[in-house]
Amino acid sequence: NMAQRRNLSQSHQSWTDDLPVCEMCGVGTAPNCVYGAEGAGSQSHTYEDAHIRFRGEDGCSLYGVFNGYDGSKVANFASQFLTAELLLGQLATAHSDGEVRRILTQAFDVVEKSYFESIDDALAEKAHLSNFLPRDGVGVCVLCVQSQKVQERLQELEQEVCGGATAVVALILNNKLYIANMGTDRALLCRSSSDGQNQVQQIGRAHSTDNEDELHRLAALGVDSVLVRQAGQIAGHRSTRRLGDYRAKIHYSDTHLLSSAKAKPIIAEPEIHSQSLERVSGFLLLMSEGLISALESAHGSEQANQEMVAMVAAELAQQSNLEAAAQSVVERVKRVHHDVYVSGRQRAPFCGQHEDMTLLIRCINYPGPDPPTPTQGGRIYPVSVPYSNSQSTSKTSVTLSLVMPSICTLTNGTNTTSALEEETPTPGSQSPTTTLQSTNTHTQSSSSSSGDGSLFRQRGSQAAQPDETGRVPPYVDFSHFYRLWGNEHGDLPSDLTSAPGGLGPQ
Repeated sequence: NMAQRRNLSQSHQSWTDDLPVCEMCGVGTAPNCVYGAEGAGSQSHTYEDAHIRFRGEDGCSLYGVFNGYDGSKVANFASQFLTAELLLGQLATAHSDGEVRRILTQAFDVVEKSYFESIDDALAEKAHLSNFLPRDGVGVCVLCVQSQKVQERLQELEQEVCGGATAVVALILNNKLYIANMGTDRALLCRSSSDGQNQVQQIGRAHSTDNEDELHRLAALGVDSVLVRQAGQIAGHRSTRRLGDYRAKIHYSDTHLLSSAKAKPIIAEPEIHSQSLERVSGFLLLMSEGLISALESAHGSEQANQEMVAMVAAELAQQSNLEAAAQSVVERVKRVHHDVYVSGRQRAPFCGQHEDMTLLIRCINYPGPDPPTPTQGGRIYPVSVPYSNSQSTSKTSVTLSLVMPSICTLTNGTNTTSALEEETPTPGSQSPTTTLQSTNTHTQSSSSSSGDGSLFRQRGSQAAQPDETGRVPPYVDFSHFYRLWGNEHGDLPSDLTSAPGGLGPQ
């Protein structure tokens, strides 16, 4: 039976192996981390997230981020089976909006049922072996050896059947975007307007213990929603919709918060949203709960969406490809989270650890940066420049790329010579304002509150050329810093005041 389940999973995986990967998509990941007293981090469990990014036939593309917990089995299972249920001929351009929604919902239902079928024998064996455990101390001495073997086997079975996953899935068909959200992951759509500004929109809400609609749904089933809100978790997780997790699905009556439910309270039904992509230019972000929670723990939840999109826009303007941009954003969030913890500031107690992080970026008619052109044998090194966050005293970096050739000269890659000059945020501004400068162009990126999102724009610039000594002109303007230093300390070193353009030592 175990072999049959393994073959079933492998068959679905082999069916999807031949699907082409979407080239307009990049993914960044980072494993979970727990910080020690000195800020050193260690991984507490294996990486449990999964993702998909496939391009099917008839212009149909499928993307997804799956946040696994208590193991990666359900996340991996869902990523393989859901792809097989959607991209192997089930969807066509002739399908109406209602039909696409029905197929998406049905696919999640099939994946859920298939998963529980795959662990059905293990669950049955687990229930059977539980009957052989000694009860109330009767026969403990006689059965101690047998009991130990039963316990060991039960632990093996528990590892095989435990765990679950949440998911956020994006489907693009007929130039229309469908978002199927189930759980606590997040989808953001950033639109670029004709005047060069972008607006960010969160698509759907998290199905969590503080979602009013979900609490009403649970209350209608007889669950005490007040206790659920107070607990903040159900069977060890804050999501009210999830894939797998037999304890919350099959044995929910054994869970204190769910014992009064008249029907299955934790469901695997996605909430589906759709909108046209006609004349849309921008990018789509799919984020695992771990990535969202890390940023919100460090800087608060009020501006997390705007800050995330600002980071992505900055990296898209600087990195050579989408994969590098996505990974740089994840690394930056990880860095911000760690820095807040070691700082000991107000939010430090919330940043003692973070879960696995996954970010998927899908560009939609969005102009990407020109690739860097290092000399042969060169390597790219990141250089971080902070920008201001008006909601927090902490700093978040914009990573610029410097190309370091293997020979003695130093050159800058294309789109990497921009300077990021920090400005004082205007009152009421809710997101970062940055200025990009170079020797050739001066473009501005601004952000302001507008409805459910924020507006901003960033562009790269042409590379500066090295002079006869092999050096490039300095591109970070520290004059504002030096003026502040002089105002606070009453003096300014002579080697700084004599620097051309107030840029400091050359």
